[in-house]
Amino acid sequence: MMEILREIGMIARALDSISNMEFKEHDLTKGQYLYLVRVCENPGIIQEKLAEMIKVDRTTAARAIKKLQLHGFIEKKEDQHNQKIKKLFPTEKGKQVYPFIIREHDYSNRVALEGLSESEAENLLNLLRKVRKNVEKDWEFVKKGNKRMY
Repeated sequence: MMEILREIGMIARALDSISNMEFKEHDLTKGQYLYLVRVCENPGIIQEKLAEMIKVDRTTAARAIKKLQLHGFIEKKEDQHNQKIKKLFPTEKGKQVYPFIIREHDYSNRVALEGLSESEAENLLNLLRKVRKNVEKDWEFVKKGNKRMY
């Protein structure tokens, strides 16, 4: 069973490495494309929700968001009803890069699923969603400062 998580990890690291190399020409580095995609798909999202979606801590998210702001991909705007809340929006530059990221994502999906039937790909997706939900429970538990018992 341990091999499953190793395989998932290798796949994730390889795809992330490819993306980081290919997006370098657009001034996106170290997984920043993940944040930009989520902001483009969820304009007005708050930083905490974005961190939760990507499954990173607040500090990691804050650092990536700051870099994306500095490079002009996203901007923070105050909420009309609560000035303490800062919402994230893609800039024109961010919106222009978004289709390129999606094309790369779609291509990587096609390559990764090559040789699988449609039903096999669907089964894989359903199984991976179950795995993700199991892991999310632990992630939430540990994020709150708890220790897992193993």
